[in-house]
Amino acid sequence: MATDPRAVTRAVDPLFLERWSPRAFDSSALPQDDLETLFDAARWAPSAFNYQPWRFLYAHRDSADWQRFLGLLLPFNQSWVQHAGALVFVLSDTLMAAPGSQDFKPSRSHSFDAGAAWAQMALQATRMGYHSHAMSGVDFDAARIELAVPERFRFEAAVAIGRLGDKAILPEALQAREAPSGRAPVEQVAFAGNFVA
Repeated sequence: MATDPRAVTRAVDPLFLERWSPRAFDSSALPQDDLETLFDAARWAPSAFNYQPWRFLYAHRDSADWQRFLGLLLPFNQSWVQHAGALVFVLSDTLMAAPGSQDFKPSRSHSFDAGAAWAQMALQATRMGYHSHAMSGVDFDAARIELAVPERFRFEAAVAIGRLGDKAILPEALQAREAPSGRAPVEQVAFAGNFVA
């Protein structure tokens, strides 16, 4: 008998268990208002000094920018992202200044904070009946040039967003992997006191 990879023994909100990262999307459009709702959820993430270092660059599948954005992904990711409703690049500002100051210094938490924003966006997508899949298989050097991104901003990831599609559109090897994944138990990732190797 197969075990449920998402079984929990504590009172975790079901929203966290419902969020997963499929590759099969149904090629439907993602309305602008829905996409902006996802960004709205993301912007309420916590950040150091409330600096909000996250930035999002996006293209809808039916827009003039779609092929340009899609072409910045590595070929493997292009093969399935082509069916998503939108593609978003998540960036973070690597420099920050204290409130009221123009003395910019390297930020220690820019990636951490942008990750919090992306997580909130992903959970909002789940709440709205969408799915999202983040990936790092991107030609980031080409993306910086193509999208005119200043050096101070770091590309964190690309995110495909859309409605769940039929896994039959995927290559056979990916069809077998198209299911919610499990996670390591709490005991393997959280320790009282010193680090445990």
